Amino acid sequence: LQSYYLCAMDKIVTLSEIPELARECWKTVNDSKVIAFHGEMGAGKTTFIHYLCQAKAVKDTMGSPTFSLVNEYQTGDEDAQTIYHIDLYRLQDEAEAIQAGMEEYLYSGAICFVEWPEKAPGILPPGTVHTYIEVLDTTTRRLIIEIPAGN
Repeated sequence: LQSYYLCAMDKIVTLSEIPELARECWKTVNDSKVIAFHGEMGAGKTTFIHYLCQAKAVKDTMGSPTFSLVNEYQTGDEDAQTIYHIDLYRLQDEAEAIQAGMEEYLYSGAICFVEWPEKAPGILPPGTVHTYIEVLDTTTRRLIIEIPAGN
């Protein structure tokens, strides 16, 4: 069964515009729970996730979960939701992601931000939103958000 995705957003932004873009992104992804972030090392995946969390009034200290694999945050908005920030960079493959318990987070119903999803694409649930960050130069990025058709 093939999934079909629609391009919900395609923007070129400067780094200073990213906080506003993060607020706009929440409107674009609607109620999607799992958002996968694609982009080369240093493209700004963690930075964008930081601003997405900030837009949800997260008060916790946010950082890359490269070594812990998962960071947990609580939103401070009216919904008071849990956000899991997952970084699969250090994992070898899907089997290792499953062994590390990543599916438990991805299917928990909580918001999940997943960096390096290409390490274990088969564990992402249906309905996953894919965000692509491309470096255009030192201060400019292209952001593409693809949502599953029907979301």
